[in-house]
Amino acid sequence: MTIVYIILGVISLLILFWIYNSLVGKKNKVEYAFSGMDVYLKKRTDLVPNLVASVKQYMTHEQEILTEVTRLRTQIIDGSKLSEEDRFKLENQLARKVAQVQLAVENYPQLKADNNVMQLQRALTEIEEQISAARRAYNGAILSYNNSVGMFPTMLLAAILGYRRKASFEISEEERQNVDVKSLFNS
Repeated sequence: MTIVYIILGVISLLILFWIYNSLVGKKNKVEYAFSGMDVYLKKRTDLVPNLVASVKQYMTHEQEILTEVTRLRTQIIDGSKLSEEDRFKLENQLARKVAQVQLAVENYPQLKADNNVMQLQRALTEIEEQISAARRAYNGAILSYNNSVGMFPTMLLAAILGYRRKASFEISEEERQNVDVKSLFNS
Protein backbone atom coordinates (compact mmCIF):
# COMPACT_ATOMS: atom_id res chain seq x y z
CA MET A 1 0.00 0.00 0.00
CA THR A 2 2.86 2.43 0.78
CA ILE A 3 4.35 1.77 -2.64
CA VAL A 4 1.08 2.98 -4.19
CA TYR A 5 1.31 6.21 -2.17
CA ILE A 6 4.91 6.68 -3.22
CA ILE A 7 4.02 6.18 -6.87
CA LEU A 8 1.09 8.61 -6.56
CA GLY A 9 3.37 11.13 -4.82
CA VAL A 10 5.99 10.86 -7.57
CA ILE A 11 3.33 11.22 -10.28
CA SER A 12 1.87 14.26 -8.46
CA LEU A 13 5.32 15.85 -8.21
CA LEU A 14 5.99 15.22 -11.89
CA ILE A 15 2.67 16.84 -12.81
CA LEU A 16 3.44 19.79 -10.53
CA PHE A 17 6.89 20.21 -12.10
CA TRP A 18 5.37 20.00 -15.58
CA ILE A 19 2.79 22.69 -14.74
CA TYR A 20 5.47 24.89 -13.16
CA ASN A 21 7.77 24.56 -16.18
CA SER A 22 4.88 25.31 -18.51
CA LEU A 23 4.01 28.50 -16.62
CA VAL A 24 7.62 29.67 -16.48
CA GLY A 25 8.07 28.90 -20.18
CA LYS A 26 5.01 30.96 -21.11
CA LYS A 27 6.09 33.82 -18.86
CA ASN A 28 9.50 33.78 -20.55
CA LYS A 29 7.86 33.77 -24.01
CA VAL A 30 5.94 36.91 -23.05
CA GLU A 31 9.15 38.61 -21.93
CA TYR A 32 10.95 37.49 -25.09
CA ALA A 33 8.14 38.70 -27.34
CA PHE A 34 8.08 42.03 -25.52
CA SER A 35 11.83 42.46 -25.90
CA GLY A 36 11.53 41.74 -29.63
CA MET A 37 8.81 44.34 -29.99
CA ASP A 38 10.82 46.72 -27.83
CA VAL A 39 13.70 46.57 -30.33
CA TYR A 40 11.45 47.83 -33.12
CA LEU A 41 9.84 50.45 -30.91
CA LYS A 42 13.32 51.72 -29.98
CA LYS A 43 14.33 51.74 -33.64
CA ARG A 44 11.29 53.88 -34.45
CA THR A 45 12.06 56.19 -31.53
CA ASP A 46 15.61 56.59 -32.84
CA LEU A 47 14.39 57.46 -36.35
CA VAL A 48 11.92 60.10 -35.19
CA PRO A 49 14.50 62.89 -34.59
CA ASN A 50 15.88 62.34 -38.09
CA LEU A 51 12.40 62.63 -39.58
CA VAL A 52 11.60 65.73 -37.55
CA ALA A 53 14.90 67.40 -38.48
CA SER A 54 14.42 66.56 -42.16
CA VAL A 55 10.94 67.99 -42.45
CA LYS A 56 11.11 70.80 -39.90
CA GLN A 57 12.28 73.48 -42.32
CA TYR A 58 9.46 72.79 -44.76
CA MET A 59 6.60 72.21 -42.36
CA THR A 60 6.22 75.50 -40.55
CA HIS A 61 2.48 75.24 -39.87
CA GLU A 62 2.79 71.58 -38.80
CA GLN A 63 5.09 72.64 -35.97
CA GLU A 64 2.56 71.48 -33.36
CA ILE A 65 2.68 67.90 -34.70
CA LEU A 66 6.49 67.93 -34.71
CA THR A 67 6.57 69.27 -31.15
CA GLU A 68 4.15 66.56 -30.01
CA VAL A 69 6.22 63.84 -31.71
CA THR A 70 9.32 65.08 -29.91
CA ARG A 71 7.49 65.26 -26.56
CA LEU A 72 6.13 61.71 -26.89
CA ARG A 73 9.54 60.36 -27.89
CA THR A 74 11.11 62.01 -24.84
CA GLN A 75 8.44 60.55 -22.53
CA ILE A 76 9.07 57.07 -23.93
CA ILE A 77 12.84 57.35 -23.55
CA ASP A 78 12.58 58.78 -20.02
CA GLY A 79 9.78 56.41 -19.01
CA SER A 80 11.78 53.58 -17.47
CA LYS A 81 9.24 53.40 -14.64
CA LEU A 82 6.20 53.29 -16.92
CA SER A 83 3.89 50.31 -16.69
CA GLU A 84 3.52 48.20 -19.84
CA GLU A 85 0.06 49.66 -20.39
CA ASP A 86 1.26 53.27 -20.07
CA ARG A 87 4.17 52.55 -22.38
CA PHE A 88 1.80 51.03 -24.94
CA LYS A 89 -0.42 54.10 -24.78
CA LEU A 90 2.54 56.41 -25.41
CA GLU A 91 3.78 54.20 -28.25
CA ASN A 92 0.31 54.26 -29.86
CA GLN A 93 0.18 58.06 -29.56
CA LEU A 94 3.64 58.34 -31.13
CA ALA A 95 2.61 56.05 -33.99
CA ARG A 96 -0.43 58.26 -34.70
CA LYS A 97 1.67 61.43 -34.69
CA VAL A 98 4.36 59.92 -36.93
CA ALA A 99 1.62 58.87 -39.34
CA GLN A 100 0.34 62.47 -39.33
CA VAL A 101 3.84 63.69 -40.18
CA GLN A 102 4.07 61.17 -43.00
CA LEU A 103 0.70 62.31 -44.38
CA ALA A 104 1.71 65.96 -44.07
CA VAL A 105 4.87 65.24 -46.07
CA GLU A 106 2.63 64.38 -49.00
CA ASN A 107 1.50 68.04 -49.10
CA TYR A 108 5.04 69.32 -49.67
CA PRO A 109 6.47 68.67 -53.16
CA GLN A 110 9.94 69.69 -51.96
CA LEU A 111 9.85 66.95 -49.33
CA LYS A 112 8.58 64.30 -51.73
CA ALA A 113 11.58 65.09 -53.94
CA ASP A 114 14.07 64.92 -51.04
CA ASN A 115 15.81 61.53 -51.01
CA ASN A 116 16.53 61.64 -47.28
CA VAL A 117 12.88 62.24 -46.40
CA MET A 118 11.70 59.52 -48.77
CA GLN A 119 14.27 57.10 -47.36
CA LEU A 120 13.14 57.94 -43.81
CA GLN A 121 9.51 57.41 -44.80
CA ARG A 122 10.34 53.99 -46.24
CA ALA A 123 12.31 53.11 -43.11
CA LEU A 124 9.41 54.20 -40.87
CA THR A 125 6.93 52.24 -42.95
CA GLU A 126 9.13 49.16 -42.69
CA ILE A 127 9.51 49.59 -38.94
CA GLU A 128 5.76 50.02 -38.50
CA GLU A 129 5.27 46.72 -40.34
CA GLN A 130 7.86 45.08 -38.10
CA ILE A 131 6.17 46.53 -35.01
CA SER A 132 2.86 45.16 -36.24
CA ALA A 133 4.34 41.68 -36.65
CA ALA A 134 6.06 41.90 -33.25
CA ARG A 135 2.79 43.08 -31.70
CA ARG A 136 1.02 40.01 -33.09
CA ALA A 137 3.76 37.72 -31.67
CA TYR A 138 3.58 39.49 -28.30
CA ASN A 139 -0.20 39.27 -28.15
CA GLY A 140 -0.01 35.57 -29.08
CA ALA A 141 2.40 34.97 -26.20
CA ILE A 142 0.13 36.99 -23.89
CA LEU A 143 -2.89 34.92 -24.95
CA SER A 144 -1.11 31.66 -24.18
CA TYR A 145 0.18 33.02 -20.85
CA ASN A 146 -3.22 34.43 -19.82
CA ASN A 147 -4.88 31.13 -20.72
CA SER A 148 -2.47 29.30 -18.43
CA VAL A 149 -2.97 31.79 -15.62
CA GLY A 150 -6.74 31.52 -15.94
CA MET A 151 -7.30 27.81 -16.60
CA PHE A 152 -7.46 24.92 -14.20
CA PRO A 153 -5.15 23.34 -12.96
CA THR A 154 -2.34 25.77 -13.91
CA MET A 155 -4.26 28.65 -12.36
CA LEU A 156 -3.72 27.14 -8.90
CA LEU A 157 0.06 27.19 -9.20
CA ALA A 158 -0.04 30.57 -10.98
CA ALA A 159 -1.91 32.05 -8.02
CA ILE A 160 0.64 30.63 -5.59
CA LEU A 161 3.50 32.06 -7.69
CA GLY A 162 1.80 35.45 -7.97
CA TYR A 163 1.40 35.29 -11.75
CA ARG A 164 -1.28 37.69 -12.92
CA ARG A 165 -2.96 38.27 -16.26
CA LYS A 166 -1.12 40.68 -18.56
CA ALA A 167 -2.57 43.23 -20.95
CA SER A 168 -2.27 42.84 -24.70
CA PHE A 169 -0.72 45.58 -26.80
CA GLU A 170 -3.84 47.00 -28.43
CA ILE A 171 -4.44 49.88 -30.76
CA SER A 172 -6.52 52.83 -29.69
CA GLU A 173 -10.18 53.25 -30.61
CA GLU A 174 -9.17 56.11 -32.92
CA GLU A 175 -6.93 53.78 -34.94
CA ARG A 176 -9.77 51.27 -35.32
CA GLN A 177 -11.86 53.73 -37.33
CA ASN A 178 -12.08 53.25 -41.08
CA VAL A 179 -9.79 55.49 -43.09
CA ASP A 180 -11.66 58.22 -44.95
CA VAL A 181 -9.89 57.87 -48.29
CA LYS A 182 -11.92 60.69 -49.84
CA SER A 183 -10.61 63.18 -47.28
CA LEU A 184 -7.03 62.04 -47.99
CA PHE A 185 -7.49 62.88 -51.68
CA ASN A 186 -9.11 66.22 -50.88
CA SER A 187 -6.32 67.43 -48.61
